[in-house]
Amino acid sequence: MIEIIFFHRQDCHLCEDVKQELDNLQNEFPHVIRWQDIDANAKLQKELFDKIPVLQIGPYRLQAPITRDQLRITLGAASDRNRHYQNIEAEEYRKITNSGRRITGGEKLSYWISKHYLAVFNLFILFYLGLPVLAPVMMKAGMESPARLIYNSYSIVCHQLAFRSVFLFGEQPVYPRQSAGLDQYVPYDEVTENDPEDLLVARDFLGNDRLGYKIALCQRDIAIYGGILFFGLVYGLTGRRLAALPWYLWILLGLMPIGLDGFTQLLSQLGISWLNNLIPYRESTPTLRYLTGFLFGAGTAWFGYPLVESSMLATRTILERRIRYLSGDRPASD
Repeated sequence: MIEIIFFHRQDCHLCEDVKQELDNLQNEFPHVIRWQDIDANAKLQKELFDKIPVLQIGPYRLQAPITRDQLRITLGAASDRNRHYQNIEAEEYRKITNSGRRITGGEKLSYWISKHYLAVFNLFILFYLGLPVLAPVMMKAGMESPARLIYNSYSIVCHQLAFRSVFLFGEQPVYPRQSAGLDQYVPYDEVTENDPEDLLVARDFLGNDRLGYKIALCQRDIAIYGGILFFGLVYGLTGRRLAALPWYLWILLGLMPIGLDGFTQLLSQLGISWLNNLIPYRESTPTLRYLTGFLFGAGTAWFGYPLVESSMLATRTILERRIRYLSGDRPASD
C-alpha cells in the first residue's frame, strides 16, 4: 500500500481535482492518503502557500500543477520501490528465520571442541615436548640446521642452560655445576672447561658426540609439561570426572615447592652479601627440579582442566539439545 501525504488548504479547487484523479487511480495503485492542512501550520503555510496541492509519495514530491500522467508515473515508481524493499525485507527475514533452523558451522566447531578439547590439549603438549627431544636426535644424526632451528625457537621460552639440561647420547644424562654437590656426576665446569658462572656460554653449549646433546627444554620445564601431560592422560582415562584441585592445595603443592626451590636458588646467586647471610648460596639438583616442576605442572592441570570441563559441558549440553530439537527427536519445549 502506497502512502501519500496530501498538503492542501480549504477551498482549494486544484486540491479537489487532484483528489479526484487519485480516486480514479485507486484500483490501479492502491494507496492511502494522510491529509495535512497547511493553514494549521504557520511554517507549512509560508513554505507551500503558492505550491499546493503538494503530494509526498514516498521519496517523490509533486506540486501544482499536477497532471494525471504525473500521478500515474509517480505512483508506479513508488509501487515498484515498495515491492523492491518488501522483497529485500522478505529475504532478510527468511535468512534470519532459517539461520535458527539449522546448525551453523561455528556451532559444529564449538560442539567438536567441547567434546575433544582434552585430546587437543594432550596432543599439543606432546608435540611441544617432542620437538625439544627431537633436537638432540637431529644433532646426533648430523642434521644440525633443523636442530638449531628448534633450539633457537625454544630459547625464547627457556633459558637452556647446559648445567640444568638433560643430555642424550652422552656419558651422563646431566652435567650439573659442581656447586650442586652431586658426586656421582662429573660436573659441567670440569667436562666442558667452561666458566660455570658464564650463563651465555652455558646457554649456547649444545653438546658434542662425547657428552651428548642437550634437550631444548631445561630439566624443570620438561617436568612441568610432563606433569601437565601426565594429568591430562589420567583425566581422560577417568572419563574427565575428577573434581578440580582446591586452590589452596594448588598453592601448597604446586606453587610453593617450585617457588621455594627456584627463588632461593636465584636469590642466593645474586652476589648480594646481606642476602647471602639470609639465603646461603645454593644450586638446585635435577631431582628437585623434576619433582617441583612435575608437582607444578600436574597440580596446575588438576586445578584447571576440571574447570575447563565444566565450561565445555555446558556448551555440549546446550548444543546437544539444539541438535536434538532441530532433528525432531525432542518437542519444542525441551
